[in-house]
Amino acid sequence: MTTANSLYPLNRRRILAGAAGMGLTVILRPAAAQADELAAAVAAYTQGAQVRAGKVKLDVAELVDNGNVVPITVTAESPMTTADHVKTIAVFNAKNPQRDVARFTLGPRAGKASVTTRIRLATSQQLVAVAQMSDGSYWSHTVNVIVTLAACIEGEA
Repeated sequence: MTTANSLYPLNRRRILAGAAGMGLTVILRPAAAQADELAAAVAAYTQGAQVRAGKVKLDVAELVDNGNVVPITVTAESPMTTADHVKTIAVFNAKNPQRDVARFTLGPRAGKASVTTRIRLATSQQLVAVAQMSDGSYWSHTVNVIVTLAACIEGEA
């Protein structure tokens, strides 16, 4: 006669496997949540419109020494005429406390669809630049940035 305990003996391997599995759950869940939050922030900006890759270039170093001051430049392909121009450019991130980093309003009188600023990155993460064109279309570019010295995160002591 076998008992439940003899069918599934509690040994060191089972305990370690269970602990490792729980650890992976803890590690993988926040990453998925952050991706969902990033997608939700972009969807809120575009009001659910389709976002296509291309026409926009997010220029940022892929390896950043200090997350406190990270220079970025976003450019978009556009003749910047009255009939065809960039209306807005927005930058989003995956892991900062607020997903919406910056928004810029442009018009045909801007002459060039290019904006430059400095942002703060809490840690290594994904950045997304989205441009809204005068025809209502949205275009994007995504960059993964590795931060070696992270900026402080709100709420940490």
